Amino acid sequence: AGAGSDTIVYPGGPPIMPLASPLMGKKKKPFLGMPAPLGYVPGLGRGATGFTTRSDIGPARDANDPVDDRHAPPGKRTVGDQMKKNQDDDDEDLNDTNYDEFNGYAGSLFSSGPYEKDDEEADAIYAALDKRMDERRKERRELREKEEIEKYRMERPKIQQQFSDLKRKLAEVSEEEWLSIPEVGDARNKRQRNPRYEKLTPVPDSFFSKHLQSGENHTTVDPLQGLGGLNTPYPGSMTPGLMTPGTGELDMRKIGQARNTLMDMRLSQVSDSVSGQTVVDPKGYLTDLNSMIPTHGGDISDIKKARLLLKSVRETNPHHPPAWIASARLEEVTGKLQVARNLIMKGTEMCPKSEDVWLEAARLQPGDTAKAVVAQAVRHLPQSVRIYIRAAELETDIRAKKRVLRKALENVSKSVRLWKTAVELEEPEDARIMLSRAVECCPTSVELWLALARLETYENARRVLNKARENIPTDRHIWITAAKLEEANGNTQMVDKIIDRAITSLRANGVEINREQWIQDAEECDKAGSVATCQAVIRAVIGIGIEEEDRKHTWMEDADSCVAHGALECARAIYAHALQVFPSKKSVWLRAAYFEKNHGTRESLEALLQRAVAHCPKAEVLWLMGAKSKWLADDVPAARSILALAFQANPNSEEIWLAAVKLESENNEYERARRLLAKARSSAPTARVFMKSVKLEWVLGNIEAAQELCTEALKHYEDFPKLWMMRGQIEEQCESMDKAREAYNQGLKKCPHSVPLWLLLSHLEESVGQLTRARAILEKARLKNPQSPELWLESVRLEFRAGLKNIANTLMAKALQECPNSGLLLLLWIGPSYSKIHSAVFLEGRPQRKTKSVDALKKCEHDPHVLLAVAKLFWSERKITKAREWFLRTVKIEPDLGDAWALFYKFELQHGTEEQQEEVRKRCENAEPRHGELWCAESKHVLNWQKKTGEILAQVASKIKNTF
Repeated sequence: AGAGSDTIVYPGGPPIMPLASPLMGKKKKPFLGMPAPLGYVPGLGRGATGFTTRSDIGPARDANDPVDDRHAPPGKRTVGDQMKKNQDDDDEDLNDTNYDEFNGYAGSLFSSGPYEKDDEEADAIYAALDKRMDERRKERRELREKEEIEKYRMERPKIQQQFSDLKRKLAEVSEEEWLSIPEVGDARNKRQRNPRYEKLTPVPDSFFSKHLQSGENHTTVDPLQGLGGLNTPYPGSMTPGLMTPGTGELDMRKIGQARNTLMDMRLSQVSDSVSGQTVVDPKGYLTDLNSMIPTHGGDISDIKKARLLLKSVRETNPHHPPAWIASARLEEVTGKLQVARNLIMKGTEMCPKSEDVWLEAARLQPGDTAKAVVAQAVRHLPQSVRIYIRAAELETDIRAKKRVLRKALENVSKSVRLWKTAVELEEPEDARIMLSRAVECCPTSVELWLALARLETYENARRVLNKARENIPTDRHIWITAAKLEEANGNTQMVDKIIDRAITSLRANGVEINREQWIQDAEECDKAGSVATCQAVIRAVIGIGIEEEDRKHTWMEDADSCVAHGALECARAIYAHALQVFPSKKSVWLRAAYFEKNHGTRESLEALLQRAVAHCPKAEVLWLMGAKSKWLADDVPAARSILALAFQANPNSEEIWLAAVKLESENNEYERARRLLAKARSSAPTARVFMKSVKLEWVLGNIEAAQELCTEALKHYEDFPKLWMMRGQIEEQCESMDKAREAYNQGLKKCPHSVPLWLLLSHLEESVGQLTRARAILEKARLKNPQSPELWLESVRLEFRAGLKNIANTLMAKALQECPNSGLLLLLWIGPSYSKIHSAVFLEGRPQRKTKSVDALKKCEHDPHVLLAVAKLFWSERKITKAREWFLRTVKIEPDLGDAWALFYKFELQHGTEEQQEEVRKRCENAEPRHGELWCAESKHVLNWQKKTGEILAQVASKIKNTF
């Protein structure tokens, strides 16, 4: 058949035509067998919307329904949390706007992948790097945060700082002014102002007995009756047991019996169930209630959890001692002492071989019960030292203690602790006998051997120490004790031999000689008074383990350390050894001389200086120290002879010439001083020699000779500013202002960088009323000498003295910008006035002074002027102890500042005792200060040239006016 024919042909037969069909004439629809378009709903066109199954809309569970997993972590316990988590995991934001070149995407690109061990190691490495980088930046970050906080505090001070001046002024309010302050009214209503609480008054028994039979009902109380409470309206309802039979009266005796019975029942409830003793004392019951108050600070639920946990531990492992101890202590802390005792006693039954459990039981039990517990512990643990010690501590009688310890030593004879405890209770003779036995039982205990040696006689002690060395050949303390024994008995020549043998023997036995330990032993010998032993130890070990080039430096440090520890003989021995090794070192001789000056006697200092000048004849300072020591001892001829020898060793030394001149002038030998100065000017002419010559004539009143000498000196040394200053001051004294001005101007031409010359010229112009010229001079001086705090300080003071406070404040701001770390300027910035020279008052008000002082301390922590300003600040606020501490700190940092000593002395004159005043004066005389504005104004005055340091101190302090 053809492909397009509808006729069916069978093999061997005629073709058959198909039957007619109604669908034969229709075409096939093109959409049949194809997928439906998107959003197609069958039947929607004819109004049939179809149906929806459960698979189309998801599970029928609410978002707040819990999940099936009962142990899900927080954030995953509801269906909504799970769906949200899945959505977040699927929807990763990989947009370009969420990408950063350094950090990458905000989220993790590989969060959905598996987390393997390589990833964990990489994360650990990155975490370590981040931590390291954070530590490197930590200091800078903390410093920046600290600066920001300080800046914030400066810009926004606390309320306390803002009102501190007003609070301080309250001290000036009188009693009348205080009482005249009106009361603040109360705006509340009457009921709120006067709340009436319900008052309950206990009714006495006599009230009931009096009104029992009356049958009256009272609603008020008779004020004349003086009793509180109301009569019961039902008198017949009283308990029949309390009524006296037949009368209906109240039986007071039965009420008392009932109360006693109730108290007895309560006391019997807390009786001890272990030992049968009553825990609560009936007489002191109320007092003992305070001890039952729980002292724990934890939560009740935490205590219950801990109790449950410890119970589980005890049940799991009943032979574990810490569980019983922890359980008992928990109950003790919560106030249940009896429960704690029961638990720990149960613990002793379960752990009879535990020392700690028995000791805890003895601690918790009272009195005799504790003794019984310890006795039981000894039966289980006869070798326990701690239990025997506890048993001795429980005994109150000395004899009982001895008996216990002796019984313990019978069982545990090798215990050093038991022997020491027993020996401490004995008399010296009995202790010696016990120690003889103790060293036999414990031959390796150094303490027992040394204790026995201390109690024996000299010969026996030597034998004891020899035996100790045989038994313990590696301990240094035995050798040192032997040396101290020989020294104490006058056999000092054996001390060095013993120490040398000790070093040799210890090295032979393999002991390393620790230099620091031996020096500490030497310091202990020094403090114990064994000087020879101390010096022998120092000589033996001072050079051990030190390189040759480090010897001098190390030994000087050791000497300073010994001085700081109070071991002066050790330091003296170190200096002596150093001087033997370095006899020609001037610095070592000087250190030793200063040590003898501060801590030794005058004789020891002079003997040392004689040896010093013999080894170092060219050291001028050593000659001068020797001459000064003789002069201070009023031995002027010896001082002259020392200076004569110094002239022979140093023929043209300026220092020795001037020292000789000072010696003669201080002892009123003016002609001899003049001759010495004339020789010095001819043989060793220097600017200082000429200056001293002018000064001598000036103070002696020979003005013309002083002027001639000054003119001659300026011919040779015109660039020496002190000569120009003296010339101008001499002219000022003669009231020749024009000549003085000319001298200062000439001096400034030759010495334009001399600040004192500029200041003297400014003072001169101010004294004659030329403020404008003085101001111009100071401005010119600041141009010539930038960053000079003295010039800025004088400029500020000049404006204050002229009454121009605003200009002074402006200048102070500029000065602090140019010289931010100047202690002088900061002193004026925060410090009060205390003299005519310091005529400027506080530049800041009281509330700002503390802040300014803190800022100044940060800038100049060790500047003496800033420390002095802080001390005065505390002084002005009447904080005496703190002010004294800061004064001491100031004079310790800078002992050469005379103003600090004068202010300290003034402070002690007002607030200190005579001993404190004398101590300040002596310390000032030893320090011999030479600087300070107030100090130099007095010490360099021509009228005070012969005054001692103590006299100048008193004079300066008398002129200080603390206007604060």
